[in-house]
Amino acid sequence: MVEVRYFAAIADAVGKSTESLDLPAEATVADLRHTLSATYGPDLDPMLKVCAFLIGDELTRDATARLTPRVDVLPPFAGG
Repeated sequence: MVEVRYFAAIADAVGKSTESLDLPAEATVADLRHTLSATYGPDLDPMLKVCAFLIGDELTRDATARLTPRVDVLPPFAGG
């Protein structure tokens, strides 16, 4: 199980701030993107392509990065 936490626009798009997903132990960011697209529809794909993923202490967009038990999905933020 992977706890996925969503922030800002991606939380709005999926309609929640967190959920647990049953993903394989060796799952990657690409697997997570595929699962989210299959669950919430292909309209989510453009947003997922620009999101960063906080995995442990590492912020990444690398599709081959392996997931940890908790992953934060972070869309680009603007502000000052």
